[in-house]
Amino acid sequence: MLKEAVLVGFVATSNAEQSRHFYGETLGLNLIEETPYAMVFKVSNTVIRVQKVQQVCAPPYTTLGWEVNDIAVSVSKLSDSGVLFERYEGLQQDDHGIWSIPGGASVAWFKDPDGNLLSLTQQA
Repeated sequence: MLKEAVLVGFVATSNAEQSRHFYGETLGLNLIEETPYAMVFKVSNTVIRVQKVQQVCAPPYTTLGWEVNDIAVSVSKLSDSGVLFERYEGLQQDDHGIWSIPGGASVAWFKDPDGNLLSLTQQA
């Protein structure tokens, strides 16, 4: 029933100014709407609603992710913009924080200013 509907992703922020800069400037997403309740960023053919809340309870797992064509280039560009990539004990990540999954895909994780865990993935 929903396979043709437009998907909307959600994350939360308790600091709208920091998140506006992070999602808009650092990640390069287009801010298309802002209300007292949320900021809406356009991402390809979908949107991300960054909900304005009093307190963020960021889960310990990935909340949003992007599939990229060249993860090394994407990680490099984001790192140059000040994004820090996460390291996880037990995963064999390269010097840039990229984990090569058995089977060929690659993943790297980073956090937004509120601690929401985000990811980049390159398929094999």
